[in-house]
Amino acid sequence: MATVVNMPRLSDTMEEGVVAKWLKKVGDKIEEGDILAEIETDKATMEFESFHEGTLLHIGIQEGETSPVDKLLAIIGKEGEDISGLLKGDVHQKKEDSKDDNKEKNSSDDKSIADTSSSNEVEIPKGVNVVTMPRLSDTMTDGTVASWLKKVGDKVEEGDILAEIETDKATMEFECFYEGTILHIGVQEGETAPVDSLLTIIGPKGTDISAIIKNGGAVSILEKSSSTEKVEEKAESKKEEKPSNESEKPQSSSNNAGGRIFASPLAKKIAADKDINLSDVQGSGENGRIIKKDIENYTPSAAVKIETPAPASSITAASVSISGEEKSEEVKNSQMRKAIAKSLGNSKFTSPDFSLNIEVDMDNAMASRTTINSIPDTKVSFNDMVVKACAMALKKHPQVNTSWTDAHTIYHRHIHVGVAVAVEDGLLVPVIKHTDQLSLTQIGASVRDLAGKARNKKISPAEMQGSTFTVSNLGMFGIDNFTSIINQPNSAILSVGAIVEKPVIKNGQIVVGNTMKLTLTCDHRTVDGAVGAQFLQTLKTFIENPVTMLA
Repeated sequence: MATVVNMPRLSDTMEEGVVAKWLKKVGDKIEEGDILAEIETDKATMEFESFHEGTLLHIGIQEGETSPVDKLLAIIGKEGEDISGLLKGDVHQKKEDSKDDNKEKNSSDDKSIADTSSSNEVEIPKGVNVVTMPRLSDTMTDGTVASWLKKVGDKVEEGDILAEIETDKATMEFECFYEGTILHIGVQEGETAPVDSLLTIIGPKGTDISAIIKNGGAVSILEKSSSTEKVEEKAESKKEEKPSNESEKPQSSSNNAGGRIFASPLAKKIAADKDINLSDVQGSGENGRIIKKDIENYTPSAAVKIETPAPASSITAASVSISGEEKSEEVKNSQMRKAIAKSLGNSKFTSPDFSLNIEVDMDNAMASRTTINSIPDTKVSFNDMVVKACAMALKKHPQVNTSWTDAHTIYHRHIHVGVAVAVEDGLLVPVIKHTDQLSLTQIGASVRDLAGKARNKKISPAEMQGSTFTVSNLGMFGIDNFTSIINQPNSAILSVGAIVEKPVIKNGQIVVGNTMKLTLTCDHRTVDGAVGAQFLQTLKTFIENPVTMLA
């Protein structure tokens, strides 16, 4: 029997994927373990492996096309097998997905209500959201909660990390898409549960959720949708009751009365992609919440342009006419570019940061590097020396090796240094795990290996997660001094400039020396100015005297 292969979720934040390249074509024989295609996620381009064998009968998403997770990617089965039923089912499913409010559903309401009443489903209370075990990898069938970062009674906001979930491939952070209070935790730390089983419940504090817990998280979708339709009907009736002169006035979103906009995560994402201001959109969801269809149906109002005549002048300037073609080109943002924009935007606008600058003498470091690299089969860069020095300094200043949450400051006992690497589509940050325990040569080998994988788009999500501190080096581009944006959830990032030969004063004499400027950008919520300054002083000592890193 033919097997349907859907667009996999290859990262914890992936909502859609782009087929960068098909490595198989229709009619090819497929073995379990063969690479079917290269799929571009929001983090990297990854190889997608087949878990079935047979013949590739159908390709649902062509090269360069974008598709949401769980949509038909391909069909694998026996050669000559009839798959028309599967293809019709996919077309039917797409039609159903595109209908948010269709009148045909009303004809089957009676039967649906009867089915619902005969089942054990319960109606979800207002403002309550049931969160189920997510599918964080294409082969994940169940997940283990490695650790909870929130507990029952904690306030959570959209974007907070709720828990670390261990899949069949890696341990990943699970992000919250709602706001409210943690009312219930269904899977405890160390426990394993199937995908879509009750993970947690979020809602207003004090809400009675005993029925949902007793029912294992199952809720009546029909009852939810019917209540939403009632809200929409009320909103529609209010619009009809308004005088015609008022209807001509521009209206802002009803959910923006308190200065805050309520919108679903998917609506926010689509609005950001289309560059739509949410405050201009009228929400049709519950309590005026902006949903997907509101964004898709939104049409910007035409702006009225008023031209002001130029002031008359008694002196006429000589006009200069330059002929030439004006041309612009739109290039679709890649998944990686979108992820970078979202991550750095969140960091810049949520973290109260400050920067500290220091200049270090590099003469001893240059001499030490020459000596080390004279050993056969050994290669150490200045960046490797900086990474090692950072790891050593973090051991002496644990306040810098932290992460901020609303409830706690997390002190990391391990030291994982991320190294920013420029790639064709943007920027990736491979992570050197347990950096303080590695030698200079081991750090150098790890950086080269991970940087190569990043540039070739072969790096895995696990190799880019878990950093506690980040180093960004633009010295090789001749940049003397710059300031980086903090790579959250880190508390600090070090910007490394170029080594510059210039006159310096040593022992009261002006001599030629080599210096390098370092900039430490800190999150003031966890790192105070004095702590950052002490960290830089320690870092300066290690870099100017590399032998101390070997002690």
